Amino acid sequence: MAKGNKSKAAKSKTITLKVAKECLQLTLDGKFRLDLSFKEVSVMPKCLPKLCEVEEVDLSRNLIRKIPDFIDYFISLRLLDLHSNYLEELPASVGRLQNLLVLNLCNNRLSSLPSAMGLLKKLLTLSLGMNQLNNLPSSISALQELRHIGLSDNKFTRVPFCISRMDKLERVNLDRNPIVTEDKSNQSINTEKLCLVKESILCEDCLNKCQTDRKTMEDNENWNETN
Repeated sequence: MAKGNKSKAAKSKTITLKVAKECLQLTLDGKFRLDLSFKEVSVMPKCLPKLCEVEEVDLSRNLIRKIPDFIDYFISLRLLDLHSNYLEELPASVGRLQNLLVLNLCNNRLSSLPSAMGLLKKLLTLSLGMNQLNNLPSSISALQELRHIGLSDNKFTRVPFCISRMDKLERVNLDRNPIVTEDKSNQSINTEKLCLVKESILCEDCLNKCQTDRKTMEDNENWNETN
């Protein structure tokens, strides 16, 4: 459910095991996917542990406020999509999803993350855009396989330090955050576009342009300091 419609919370529906089984799909690469998006549920169905061998679960665009601890039954889970719900916190049990590769938590109400997130050692993509985050737990730096992290539309005033310790990280989206500038005014600005990309993944033309732009910026700063 999109944020614009969250004030019109519908009455929660109940998903039975029969209905859940009817929502099972087989992906092109032979994975079982449970698609329970757009079901107007406010709690994760209690029948889900009986389907815990699925590898992909989509519970996006619902009314879910809490993730129950039984989420750690899904030991084979590779993708978990919970975007566009009402989540305000995550349980530490999320950290026991040891095979998780993709976690989408965009468009929720998260203001913090549990340190247990650092246990998701195989995670490749973490989407956290459109929440209320202003920092990340230091344990996030343990996600050494992470390639992409989305942090747009949050409350970050600084680029999180922990991401500098992640050697394989290729892309960080920080669009539309109140990043504080590093000049003497220490002014807060809303970053319409701020995407950090690892130089090693750039083509030669893009890398040369970035290096040229960086040198121009440094030259301007040096000129301003001496005049």
